[in-house]
Amino acid sequence: MEEKVQGHALVLPFPAQSHVNPMLQFSKRLVSKGLKATLVATLAMSKSMNLGSSIGTVHLDLISDGFDEDLFASSNSVDSHQSYFTSLRDVGSQSLAGLIRKYENSLNPITCLIYEPFMPWALDVGKQFGLFVASFFTQPCSVEYIYHRVHRKLLELPISSTPISIPGLPLLEHRDLPMVIGVPGSYPLNFGMLMDQFSNLDQADCVLINTFYKLEEQVVDLMSQDCPVLTIGPTVPSFYLDKSIRDDETYGLDFWTVDKSKIFNWLNTKPIGSVVYVAFGSLVEQSEKQLEELAYGLKESNFHFLWLIRPLEEAKLPKTFKEEVAETGKGLIVNWGNQVKILSHEAVGCFLTHCGWNSTIEALSLGVPMVAIPVWSDEPINAKFVEDVWKVGLRVKFDDEANGIFRKEEIERCIKQVMEGDQKGRELKDNAKKWKVLAMEAVSEGGTSDRNIDELLLRLINYHHPVC
Repeated sequence: MEEKVQGHALVLPFPAQSHVNPMLQFSKRLVSKGLKATLVATLAMSKSMNLGSSIGTVHLDLISDGFDEDLFASSNSVDSHQSYFTSLRDVGSQSLAGLIRKYENSLNPITCLIYEPFMPWALDVGKQFGLFVASFFTQPCSVEYIYHRVHRKLLELPISSTPISIPGLPLLEHRDLPMVIGVPGSYPLNFGMLMDQFSNLDQADCVLINTFYKLEEQVVDLMSQDCPVLTIGPTVPSFYLDKSIRDDETYGLDFWTVDKSKIFNWLNTKPIGSVVYVAFGSLVEQSEKQLEELAYGLKESNFHFLWLIRPLEEAKLPKTFKEEVAETGKGLIVNWGNQVKILSHEAVGCFLTHCGWNSTIEALSLGVPMVAIPVWSDEPINAKFVEDVWKVGLRVKFDDEANGIFRKEEIERCIKQVMEGDQKGRELKDNAKKWKVLAMEAVSEGGTSDRNIDELLLRLINYHHPVC
């Protein structure tokens, strides 16, 4: 017989690795606080990864997005993506409603829906069933605040002059803006999705953001004037922070095969702080020329490096590069790995990253300085904060005369400045350690994020059992 708990949260992430991980990790936090949590995956995700009925303490259940045989739309065209998002809305909303009904007569009916705002229709479904509904932003508060101001017409597009002054943020140049804002019309479907996040946000009972208060204090305070914001991050496995959740060393769900032994056998042979870890996430694509410059910038820096690169990107590397790396023994190239475990390894001294938000907040939480090479989406402004606000890394300068690519000499310069022990390198390392301590404080008992999760649960209880 199922044990009766204080409430049951249905957690609905957008079906992509970088979106699922933080919401799965947050689900574990909810369970540790006495709530039942069920993560919602698509049928295609389940088939692709052979998912069972749970991931640790978090239950799993399924909905259809209309693409049950294909994890992603089969083409990168705008029409293909538009077709997928239309299907996700039309089929997904009906399937989600059916899932909520399934639990209505169980011992633990759904009392709360936590959804990612890329799917605003989910809020409407939750409200139809009288649920407490919380939005969960997987990007930083600074980025969401910019999008929110654009949506409210407080930031007019296109932006013609710089520097750009936005309350709560440092002065920004065009290169610092999220790509859909800085280059109007470049990603019309993405722009529409990002604006739609706010179409019905005023109906949400709570707005959760995967950040922590001291990391984005000013902008959190400003956004809180318009939305019921609670910072609940960083959503990093508990083992690396407060250790309050048992057996929580990985996210527990990977879209790709993880090669564990090869990576850590290699890292274990390297001196403390001697390895540059390189990864550009699960979505970023780069040209052959950019990858060539990156490859030889790494090689000529003369540091050991561990490079996680997806097979399609690996195929673009210079033909002789892997042979050269093998001959010197300086590098290891693999297709996927456990990023938080790699970042926590004592041999890693620097993270060369695209500055996707998951990667950025993981590095901040684990005290690893960064070399930032932003490519698209929210990455440019994350890189701006890494270099100029949090002061935990350097941003590689692009060569405008070479069609905006980054040169190997610039990559080598940044790596050496971060890795070597001069004044700048020491300052970056010291700041990285400071943010690690603050991240740990936020999620530990009595910290800002811990208190906010308690506040969320209190609001949920009062929603269904109001105090007169």
